[in-house]
Amino acid sequence: MNIFLQELGLICALGCGKDAVRRALLSPHPGAGLTLTDRYSPGHNHQVGEVSLSLPPLSHAAPQHQIRNNALAAAALAQIRAAVQTAIDRYGPARVAIVVGTSTAGIVEGERALSTRQLSGRWPADYSYAQQELGNLAAFLAAELGTTGIAHGISTACSSSAKAMASGARLLAAGYADAVITGGCDVLSTFTLAGFSALQSLSASCSLPLSRNRDGINLGEGAALFLMGKEPGPVRLAGAGESSDAYHMSAPDPSGHGAVMAMGGALGRAGLKSADIDYVNLHGTGTKHNDEMESIAVAELLGPAVFVSSSKPLCGHTLAAAGALEAGFAWLSLVDNPGGVLPPHWWDGAEDASLPALRIVVPGESLGRPLRYVLSNSFAFGGSNAALVLGAA
Repeated sequence: MNIFLQELGLICALGCGKDAVRRALLSPHPGAGLTLTDRYSPGHNHQVGEVSLSLPPLSHAAPQHQIRNNALAAAALAQIRAAVQTAIDRYGPARVAIVVGTSTAGIVEGERALSTRQLSGRWPADYSYAQQELGNLAAFLAAELGTTGIAHGISTACSSSAKAMASGARLLAAGYADAVITGGCDVLSTFTLAGFSALQSLSASCSLPLSRNRDGINLGEGAALFLMGKEPGPVRLAGAGESSDAYHMSAPDPSGHGAVMAMGGALGRAGLKSADIDYVNLHGTGTKHNDEMESIAVAELLGPAVFVSSSKPLCGHTLAAAGALEAGFAWLSLVDNPGGVLPPHWWDGAEDASLPALRIVVPGESLGRPLRYVLSNSFAFGGSNAALVLGAA
């Protein structure tokens, strides 16, 4: 693909902006991204990747767009706003598309509205169900930027924003747009923590991907937005692969077949061999079945020599935002990183002998040269799989 990720804006528990997040991501010292709180699970403390920074006010936006999910996205957008406006001025508002992923939208506001209704018998005057529509994020960004081209959302759980990026690339390749704002955003909420708790998927402490002691995930929130186009930029979206297990509502196919199909598709579209990949950002949730499946798939397709790590112990699992956020981490690893410092894998070091052996990145490890290609995995409920290959331009 001759599709470039020209600009990146991101915010998560590691910080706001490329410099802050890069420092925390590549540091040889464990970060303080996770917070122990019962804010989203009253009476039960959980480690979460919460964004505690001030977010842009949205008082100028339409009432249905005044939600935390959009405020997080606005913080990411502000970092690339000048470049986006240049693209709009150059191509026209009808030729700039917006394709983004989310699964939460206005769920936080919905929770508050429902609480008010339970207490008073009435919905709050400022509440609109449109706040919870999954297309809300795309509509907000279009209204914010004044674009009139294609604008839509994708909601396929944890693969949402990776699939949004793949969809955006297809729009460019097919000539339906000259530039695309793509990525994703999700926020923490009581609903999501309750849901994953009901599935017995939440870790009792910090998640430990690949460890024999792993017991679940830490949830997080964040946003990552890219300006994508055909004009050269610092990072190329070299390939994207998607597949569907159709195996189980919440569990992955244990054989890893769907994951292999997605990763293999990304490599094939990039015109690369397995040996060309320098580093894999694992989906790496820290759940028993995901880590088993992904380890099998990575070992089968890429072998035991490629470096791997999971970033979720640093910022939590940001659900629909994870694909774009971790593509952002790949972007940061490829740009302004002459020594090829790799994102460490933070865990207890307790290897699981039942998993295929993988080359897990230790803190401070580097290639000694710039990275060339990074593979980023996103595997979702329902067996919705996506893999992205990012390359240095």
